[in-house]
Amino acid sequence: MRIPSVFSVLLGLPLLAGQPLSYSDGPVRLAGYLARPAAVAGPVPGVLVIHQWMGVSDHERGVADRLAELGYVAVAADIYGEGVRPKDSGEAAALAGKYKGDRNLYRQRIRAGLEALKAQPGVDPSRLAVIGFCFGGTGALEAARANMPVRGVVSFHGGLDAGPEPTVGPIRPKVLVCHGDDDPTMSPQVVAGFHDEMRKAKADYVFIAYSGAVHGFTQRSAGDDPSKGVAYQEAAARRSWQHMKDFFTEIF
Repeated sequence: MRIPSVFSVLLGLPLLAGQPLSYSDGPVRLAGYLARPAAVAGPVPGVLVIHQWMGVSDHERGVADRLAELGYVAVAADIYGEGVRPKDSGEAAALAGKYKGDRNLYRQRIRAGLEALKAQPGVDPSRLAVIGFCFGGTGALEAARANMPVRGVVSFHGGLDAGPEPTVGPIRPKVLVCHGDDDPTMSPQVVAGFHDEMRKAKADYVFIAYSGAVHGFTQRSAGDDPSKGVAYQEAAARRSWQHMKDFFTEIF
């Protein structure tokens, strides 16, 4: 438990880190994770974190905690549903594919996460962002494509391909894409198509490609062998986190 802030004491609500967060999308129960800053002087920005294809894991919980240390209220969203966690990469691919194939459902779950984030004491609802990793990076971009009420989105090694419906601009949230330059899951054609999409939608976007980085470069659990196409890279992980921090300074 963290030390309650002056703001939380005034509200009579202790600000804690590491709390499970139960919320819902209609009848579907969702099991996320909430992290709050130890000390805040007033309403602070909120950040929604969307998980990779294995669902909410220690990675997303750790990211939420790090965001809380920066002074943000962070919610790790649950896209799949309470108790729905893939046992292996095959199940993960099927689950992720379900939502990538139904972008409206994916967006609905993201909106549910944003509502849960806005409901947290101390969150400034006018200063929100969405970030995501791999499958979640696609979700962050979907939040921008749908013009959800957020100031910006950040995709870490996310899928760049849009859904079947054309993107209707202008895209209002600012966009930061942190991409592995050697990511084998994103062909040059997909990358070029993403740039074309953003230009046509008049998006204010930044695209950063990290040399030598493959898919999953922020995740230590991916191992350190880039020849497999998925691997952690310390330099790209460190630099992309700093780029996110600079981006947040600008949008908030």
